[in-house]
Amino acid sequence: MKCPFLSRLPAQFVRHHGAALLQQYGGFCTRLRALALENSGSSAFSTSATAAMPSTAHHVDASSTSGPADGGRQSPTALKCPFLRDVSSEKQMDSSVVAAASPEVHDDIIALSINESVAGADISSELKVDQAAALPTPHQFAYSECFKEKLAAKKADHSYRVFRKVARMANSFPHAKEHTGHEKRVNVWCSNDYLGMSRDPRVMEGAKKAIDHFGTGAGGTRNISGNTILHEALEKKLAEVHQKERALVFTSCFVANDTTLFTLSRQLPGCHIFSDAGNHASMIQGIRNSGCPKHVFRHNDPEHLEELLQKVPRHVPKIVAFETVHSMTGAVCPLQDMCEVSHRYGAMTFVDEVHAVGLYGRRGGGIGDRDGLSHEIDIVSGTLGKAFGNLGGYIAGSEEVVDMVRSYGAGFIFTTSLPPSVLGGALAAIEILSSEEGVKLRSQHQAAVRLLRQSLTDAGLPVVHCPSHIIPVHVGNPAHATLVSDVLLSEYHHYVQAINYPTVARGEEKLRLAATPYHTPEMINMLVKDLVTVWQDVGLPLDHKCAESKECTFCKKPLNFTVYEDRANALPRSACDKPYCPRLSAAAA
Repeated sequence: MKCPFLSRLPAQFVRHHGAALLQQYGGFCTRLRALALENSGSSAFSTSATAAMPSTAHHVDASSTSGPADGGRQSPTALKCPFLRDVSSEKQMDSSVVAAASPEVHDDIIALSINESVAGADISSELKVDQAAALPTPHQFAYSECFKEKLAAKKADHSYRVFRKVARMANSFPHAKEHTGHEKRVNVWCSNDYLGMSRDPRVMEGAKKAIDHFGTGAGGTRNISGNTILHEALEKKLAEVHQKERALVFTSCFVANDTTLFTLSRQLPGCHIFSDAGNHASMIQGIRNSGCPKHVFRHNDPEHLEELLQKVPRHVPKIVAFETVHSMTGAVCPLQDMCEVSHRYGAMTFVDEVHAVGLYGRRGGGIGDRDGLSHEIDIVSGTLGKAFGNLGGYIAGSEEVVDMVRSYGAGFIFTTSLPPSVLGGALAAIEILSSEEGVKLRSQHQAAVRLLRQSLTDAGLPVVHCPSHIIPVHVGNPAHATLVSDVLLSEYHHYVQAINYPTVARGEEKLRLAATPYHTPEMINMLVKDLVTVWQDVGLPLDHKCAESKECTFCKKPLNFTVYEDRANALPRSACDKPYCPRLSAAAA
């Protein structure tokens, strides 16, 4: 039997410093404690084994031999560490007592300092142990006080999140009942249910039918009783939407991004990851936890990406990860340039379309679908919880890529699968948004977005110009952003969420607005009027020069909403649904 402690140390070290180890750490050895208790009647105890126990310390004769003593008692040497005794002999140098530790064992070893007064002591010399030298029991760490201090700091810098008690009304979208203080009816302007799919009668009916047939829960992981025909039908439909060979659904898109990037980068030998500086926390976590070399390029900057890619040999596996529509700024990436640069240097592209799926493209496949670039995206991730109005995330890609994540991704394997109600509802939503009805709904949505953006801009509010459906209004101060949001809700019944650090960088605090097809011109006019009133009451300035800008704040290109919409609507429908179909790709080019 090997000593679990000494087996972590080199045999040479143990032979030279055995006495020091015995004195400093013997009190923690369960073997020595047990021996000491068995001989509690003896007048001679082991050196360190008794140092940490309430008993009188004694001199130990290290030169005495083991064996029965007077009265059948064991000698003090018998109470000493048997492993150290074996190692102290030159004949035991190859003993299995102390062996080279495996790499796994070395992972949690820390350097141990040896008391100078005993570092050179001979294990055979006589040691004196004073009971007062026993290690004191430290006071317990003040956990609650530590947590209170950190939470107080978040409240002080206005980054502490306060959840609104908002119950959205399925029969009166986009309204909700807000229950902070007294109940009141409010208009929701910050929901990610961009197209109102969560309350569409057909989507709700799909969820209800799934419950009637399969119950409320999945019952297990996908591998253990949690795989249904609904899971596979949904994955097939998602693959068609993105023109990919296969798709895989997860419990959330955070898990999908985290698991996929972690799994693929760990499985690719020597993989390097290139990450956009504006990436979502889910992508950052997967990249960081993978431990792979990471290169961060400036947000939506293909030139900087190319500079970094040039430094890594082409034969080295590489993944370039970025988003199409940024969740907080609304910026849209130069997808074609990003994909071309990535593939030029032999990299795979991982593209997050979370805030684009359902909202852009003929099929609702996102920016890649809208711009005819789906074939340039190697792995696409999306969500069922925003435009599709349900819950969960997914990836889509080639057969081999998806199967790798399915087979190796812990975030997919070791969790209960999505419940039937979500699957049934999501299937219904995707059917709607991938049809001609979806094309019309997206057109209505973009019209509402344009009206809201133009109305805010004309009123002198500092709108961050971007070519997507997300409308940020820059505030730049967390206290002011929170105050404007609070007053709008409590006095004017508009729910507009303030976005503060750490969701955005300090100094970039903002209000984030998202219109839906069901926000009427009258609702939009009322919101703008009330927001201007609160804005000025708080002491924030208006800036009518903002209305003069007709280009994106980020890429400096014209905001051609009509061009984007016409491009999406003009893409011909192909009779062939086979992924990577040459006819389909040629038609989209």
